[in-house]
Amino acid sequence: MCADPAAERPAVKLVLCWHMHQPEYRDSRTGNYALPWTYLHAIKDYVDMAAHMEAEPRARAVVNFAPILLEQIEDYAGQLKAFLQEGTRPRDPLLDLLAAEHPPRDPDQRLELAQACVRANRRRFIEPHAPYRVLAEMVTWLREHPEYVDYQGDNFFFDLVTWYHLVWLGETVRRGDPRIRSLLEQGRDFTPAQRRLLLEVIQGLLEGLLGRYRRLAEAGRVELAFSPYAHPILPLLLDMNSAREAMPEAALPEAGDYPGGEARARWHLQRGMEVFERIFGQRPRGCWPSEGAVSDAALHLLAKEGLRWAASGEGVLTHSLQRQGEEDLSGSRRWLYQPYRFDDSDLTLFFRDDGLSDAIGFRYADWHGDDAVANFIHHLEEIGRAWEQDHAGEDRSAVVSVILDGENAWEQYPANGYHFLSALYRRLAEHPEIQLTTFSGCLAGPPRQSLPHVVAGSWVYGNLETWVGDADKNRGWDLLIRAKQRVDEVRRSGRLSREEEAAVLRQLAVCEGSDWCWWFGDYNPGGTVGLFDRLYRLHLARLYHLLGEHPPRELSQAISRGGGDPATGGVMRPGHKSGD
Repeated sequence: MCADPAAERPAVKLVLCWHMHQPEYRDSRTGNYALPWTYLHAIKDYVDMAAHMEAEPRARAVVNFAPILLEQIEDYAGQLKAFLQEGTRPRDPLLDLLAAEHPPRDPDQRLELAQACVRANRRRFIEPHAPYRVLAEMVTWLREHPEYVDYQGDNFFFDLVTWYHLVWLGETVRRGDPRIRSLLEQGRDFTPAQRRLLLEVIQGLLEGLLGRYRRLAEAGRVELAFSPYAHPILPLLLDMNSAREAMPEAALPEAGDYPGGEARARWHLQRGMEVFERIFGQRPRGCWPSEGAVSDAALHLLAKEGLRWAASGEGVLTHSLQRQGEEDLSGSRRWLYQPYRFDDSDLTLFFRDDGLSDAIGFRYADWHGDDAVANFIHHLEEIGRAWEQDHAGEDRSAVVSVILDGENAWEQYPANGYHFLSALYRRLAEHPEIQLTTFSGCLAGPPRQSLPHVVAGSWVYGNLETWVGDADKNRGWDLLIRAKQRVDEVRRSGRLSREEEAAVLRQLAVCEGSDWCWWFGDYNPGGTVGLFDRLYRLHLARLYHLLGEHPPRELSQAISRGGGDPATGGVMRPGHKSGD
């Protein structure tokens, strides 16, 4: 007797897509890093995420990398290897302090380093460790009494920087590496040999990291995907007016459209795929466009580059369906739980379930891990039951896309999300009605409904307001557009050599990244806004230097000052606005 296919078909195919990205933190002239987030997230979040996948052979997921992040991970691994083998000083201030014989003597530099060493989630990183908590309280006092920073001995700075790196290690490392457990137990008075040992651990994690993901992909347990090279917002590069599709009254930059945007978008895609293929030994089949930002023009470009799938936010889909006359988008939400064929292309589109994705990003951090997983699975079961009622007898499952930041969420969780993620993969892998899969794993099957037009937007609110429309964001664009106009003029003059032009185009790409305008605006915290504001202007100034010109005077003036206090410090946002 033949088995009933419906009985074997899972009610829900679940795609967990973790996106990893950081902007370029290096000064291209010196190679020095302005901020440490690339290597810190690598040794904490990227390491842990790989370890969780390795620990559960039945698990499947999509992991998406921004190529400019991949290059920085390689650079950090090389830096630390050069230090350990040849004594070459690391080009990151915190790694350099960890490796140093003595802290710097300049009082301002000492205070700046001390403050950098407590830039962490106080509740999850600092409070659980009494020795580190005491050091952090001393830094708070020094911030209020900077004239006493010279009274702090070398051990204060070395213990502080050692603890900072210990708490930024992945939970799987702290549990599994006896060398790290020993340092945690010791708690203070770390010797030069112990600090060197910590650097050896960090170097080993960085050097082996990308190979771990490659092996998971080659074993069919992870699908690796990419974003355009330096993480630009493709719809805005291609057509600034696309922002008005979802925000008709949006103010746009005074400088107008981005010149030569299609060529730049294609550059980011092609360069990104080259970096991806060099590191992972395969070309990506799919793309999480930077911030899930899509438009018709952007999607046609992805299709022309041979990509088979792309993903975006739930808000983009609702706006697009409403534009083509769909009014009732409630009920079983079957419109969300299926792939779509874009226009008449071979590109398949998937859309993020905002509720489930934001539950992981924001809501579950304070839950017991088992309770959070049970709640997540309950929602999936409800989706499956509603789907089966609507599609009885059909040979297809609901496809649920859970897409979110794979790095920033976990510092809000106890133990870097260790308990939640371990239980999540295990419970999902053993569930009889849920199949963990990948986007490529969902490409086969019944014909898909066509989506002939998408309303330009991103996963954030289904529009592009996070990157354009605000006065500060528009000023950031104006500075970039004027720099791009000057790049085009100098290139046309023919005075750049091939090598000089390549350096200019890469530096331009760095300036085109999404992170700068993400931070501009008064709703973000002033301290973080200031850091990214200065770095953006540094990158733009470097672009002019590569053209052989002096940067315009306006690059010496701050673009944005911030002053808000958003959830998670502004590094993440929910897919829907509060109250939507």
